[in-house]
Amino acid sequence: MEIAHLCRMANQIGRFYAGQPDAAESRKAAATHLRRFWDPRMRRELVAHVEGGGAEDLDPFVREAVREHLEFLRPADTPAPASPAAGPR
Repeated sequence: MEIAHLCRMANQIGRFYAGQPDAAESRKAAATHLRRFWDPRMRRELVAHVEGGGAEDLDPFVREAVREHLEFLRPADTPAPASPAAGPR
């Protein structure tokens, strides 16, 4: 799926949850929605997009929600990127 379309959908979801009074809970609720209702392939693309630094097309609320809950959103079959500080193994 095209990343621009995923970002538009994520922003729509984020706008719904951003209006809740508790910011931390609303970011968690948005991430939970993405995990429950998005196909793992869609989540994988969104997480990779955010980790790759291309998240300027996401609303700040969504960007923060995804960054805060990366491991929760990352599909189980997707390894976390290697830390540059870790060096080769």
